[in-house]
Amino acid sequence: MDAKEFTAGLASLREVRDEIKPLERQLAKLQAELDKLRAQRDEKVRTLGVYEKAKADRLATSAGVSVIDVVALVPSLGPQVPVSAPVEPSPTSSAAEDRAEAQPSAQAIKESAAGALAPDLRSSGQPGTGAPVVEPQAGGDADEHQELQADADTTEAAAPSPAPTAPVPAPVPSGTQERELPSIPEGEAGDRWFYAEPNLASKRPNFKQAARQMAFLDTATGVLVWQGGTVTLDLGRASVAEILSAVYATVPADVERIYVTAGDPWHRDAERHQFLKDAVADWLNGPLPQGWTVEASRGKDRQAGHLVHPRNPVGRWQRGKDQHTEIRSVGEWFDAAGADPATVREAFVLLWKALKRHWDDVVLMGSPSQTGRDLWSRTIPAKAGARWADGFPVMSQEIRGLLHATAGQGRTELITPPRVPERVPGWYEVDRTFAYAKHTWSSGVGVPQRVTAAAFAAMSEKEQTDALFAPSHWQVRVTIPKDWNHVGLLPAPAPGERSWHYPYEGGQTFVTWAGGAEVNLALRNPLQPWRIEILDGLVWEKGDPLKGWANKLKDAWQSLRAQAEVHGDERQRQAARLASRAVRSILLYGIGTFAQRPRITTGSLELGASGEVPEIPDGARLTGISDTHVTWERNGGFARDPYAHPEWAAGVWSAARAALLSASTGTKDPETGKPVKAGALHLPAGSILAFRTDAIYSSVRPDWPYRGEPGDYLLKGAMAWEQTTPTTDEEFYVLQDLGRQALEADEL
Repeated sequence: MDAKEFTAGLASLREVRDEIKPLERQLAKLQAELDKLRAQRDEKVRTLGVYEKAKADRLATSAGVSVIDVVALVPSLGPQVPVSAPVEPSPTSSAAEDRAEAQPSAQAIKESAAGALAPDLRSSGQPGTGAPVVEPQAGGDADEHQELQADADTTEAAAPSPAPTAPVPAPVPSGTQERELPSIPEGEAGDRWFYAEPNLASKRPNFKQAARQMAFLDTATGVLVWQGGTVTLDLGRASVAEILSAVYATVPADVERIYVTAGDPWHRDAERHQFLKDAVADWLNGPLPQGWTVEASRGKDRQAGHLVHPRNPVGRWQRGKDQHTEIRSVGEWFDAAGADPATVREAFVLLWKALKRHWDDVVLMGSPSQTGRDLWSRTIPAKAGARWADGFPVMSQEIRGLLHATAGQGRTELITPPRVPERVPGWYEVDRTFAYAKHTWSSGVGVPQRVTAAAFAAMSEKEQTDALFAPSHWQVRVTIPKDWNHVGLLPAPAPGERSWHYPYEGGQTFVTWAGGAEVNLALRNPLQPWRIEILDGLVWEKGDPLKGWANKLKDAWQSLRAQAEVHGDERQRQAARLASRAVRSILLYGIGTFAQRPRITTGSLELGASGEVPEIPDGARLTGISDTHVTWERNGGFARDPYAHPEWAAGVWSAARAALLSASTGTKDPETGKPVKAGALHLPAGSILAFRTDAIYSSVRPDWPYRGEPGDYLLKGAMAWEQTTPTTDEEFYVLQDLGRQALEADEL
């Protein structure tokens, strides 16, 4: 570049500057107007919320916000409780009718509430102390507990840091407001939350699911594979009409499920839309062949209409009264990784065979979550007189709502400068293999016992320890040691409906809810105990409702992995690998179904002849509009689902987050004879760059043994040279891909 080019570049730069300035002023003006409108909206929500028949979901859909946001503005619209012990409702009574009378609502957490200091668990099981050896809450096997006890021998005792005179709130980005988590009402009003829903329990089914014939279609190549053979179709642009016409001109009408293995036809016109979800909705609502319509209903075990998901949508159609079909993405089950339709079909065959060894009546349903829940239901005790033979009770709607609001899922965190250097010596990714399967051996069952701060303070240290090791969920005030210099240990609410962050600054105090496994970890972590004050808590009876189900899935997973390693045919090896990933999805998403999020119904309506937007259902909100259709969604609240057990999902998630920080490897150090531990707290301070559910990203190479067992850390990416620390998700994913490619190339 010479001086002339530099001068010209400066002139061009000034032009860009001059274009930016008016846009910035315009943006500031729009932001001010947006803030004003949001304030007006919130005030209208508060005004309408005092109406005696107002409902949070109706206000939420009309305002375009979440139900939790509405409850934060109008606390009286929070979960309702019955005035007295619940009576058995009429079989035709709805959940809404059961809660028709206004009752005390959930309350926001009070930071000034008195708490009871949790004991120092590091010394609670040491030999010679007389303290009992107790098992931890759903977070690992017995060997993990023994290693937790060993932590007391390897860390120096440190007195809990004194609580500051005034709580120090966790930092919140400028211009945002941290969520307030709900708490249980004080006194009798809160005690009345603790009951089982009448006439609602998880029972073993007395019927077998109907099997559905499947076909597998690559919409990029037109290759279609089904039980009757393989053909190549001309799909044109792979619209819904072209797929239905071409497929059903070839296969019989009893093929009811078409899995798309490659091509993602719902993304063909993505560039025409601002959001992927709009492109998907446009594709699903495209013109249909003569005689076909969007499915209306097909019985109690069927869902009607489309599921508009940006990457794994589900389209449902029917022809006449008797022929029904679904078009789904095989990505719900696994990443096909370039496998052809025949290999994908073989993966489903191998999956069915592996599950058949444990379930005689196994049927692969449309999604892994549906399959997982159905298989679990067939492990419920059925023998007369057996514990829980009458079914696992479903907790009250109030407790389920509390867990929904206060129990997060996987940890997702990007740690950026100045917490870590701007340049790091390397990039390493380790991921826990089949992690959730490690945390299903023990779960809470039945109606939980409430343990208030006063009740906890009145317990002996042994009783407190037993409660903290039981399946539990705690409202706590947390104080981080002043000299703490590692990652955060406990989740705290961040701005956003379901967002969490992990406070880490020494001396900081915050109030949150956390599972028993994480509270345990904070109290007995290998570095320095955190100060925990119990404000309230839920403690369940210990049981193993997931253990038999998970053990069967683990056996199927291991057998498929073995096939993938030793089979002589490469296609069979690939199919077995895909099938093993499908087993992982069955367990992973099966656990997710227990969480029972509020029911979201989606639908679409055709525009009027002149393009008029039709009237959408009452309580729904508009989510998208195309040239021919509008899409909508409606929050239906919590259904009376007999398989709603958020306490199980919350326990597994909490245990998995705790294991991300410190967990057993199942291997002993040959020099010391003590268990080798793994996790972020066993890496140097300042070396952790990110967390992604079950994965840790570090600037130093973790040297942890890998046996291929559930919960083991597998090295998935490695670049042993200097890198620029990622500061955005986009930069993170670039390094993630490069790290995996570098490790793969190094292993060739």
